[in-house]
Amino acid sequence: MKIRAVIVEDSRLARNELKELIKLHDDLELVGEAGNVDDGVELIQSESPDLLLLDINMPEKNGFDLLEMLDDVPITVFTTAYDEYAIKSFEYNALDYLLKPVSNKRFDMALEKVRSKMASKEEISSTAKKLTDNSQIFIKDGESCWLVKIGDISLFEIVGNYTRVFFEDKKPMLYKSLNQVEDKLPEDSFFRANRQQIINTNYIENVVPWFNGKLKLTMKNGEEVEVSRRQSYIFKDRMSL
Repeated sequence: MKIRAVIVEDSRLARNELKELIKLHDDLELVGEAGNVDDGVELIQSESPDLLLLDINMPEKNGFDLLEMLDDVPITVFTTAYDEYAIKSFEYNALDYLLKPVSNKRFDMALEKVRSKMASKEEISSTAKKLTDNSQIFIKDGESCWLVKIGDISLFEIVGNYTRVFFEDKKPMLYKSLNQVEDKLPEDSFFRANRQQIINTNYIENVVPWFNGKLKLTMKNGEEVEVSRRQSYIFKDRMSL
C-alpha cells in the first residue's frame, strides 16, 4: 500500500531533509511540496494525499490555519523547531509531532503510526455497511430516544465531539464524529457541504451564489448552509445534467 505524502514547509532546507527521509521508505511516495499555506491548500485539494507533513511556524498563516481551510484533512504529522505547540497540535487531531531536526528513528516511529492508521481506515472502509434512506438509526440524547429513518434527516452538523442530527423539529446529539457518520450514509442522498456539515440534498429549498465561488443553501427546515468553494464545484457537477 503506497502512502502518498505532501510536505508543507517554508524552509527549503527542512523540505530537503524530509525528502531524504521519505526516500528511505519504499511505501512512501512524495506527490508534492509547498512553501506556504495557500500553496499547500491548493496542493492538498488537487492531490488528495494520505499524509501531510506540516510545519507549524510559517509566514502570514501557520499550519493550524491551513487545517482550518481544508474540508478533508489528511493524516497529519506536524514538524516544528518548537515544542510549545505540542498540546495544541493534538487538539487538531494530529497523528504525531516531530521536532526539527527530525532523526531517522523518530521519523520511522511516526511512519509506523501512519501505516497503522491507514490499515485501520482500510479495515473500517471494507467492513462498514452503508445505510440506505430507509434504514433506521437509534438516537438517545439525555432522557429522550428516537428511532429515525435516514431519509428523514435533513442535516448533520459538528458540535465539539458530537454530531447534531436535524429531523422534523428535533436537533438531538449523536456521540459520533461527522466522519464516522459520513462513512455510513447513502452517497446519492447526502453531501458533505463543508468541514462542519453534511446535508440531505432532498431537503434543499433554495441555492444562491455566495462569496468567493461558494454557494449558500437554504434547507426546508430554514437552516442555512454555506458550501465551501471546493465542495461547491463538486456540488454543481453532481447536481447538473
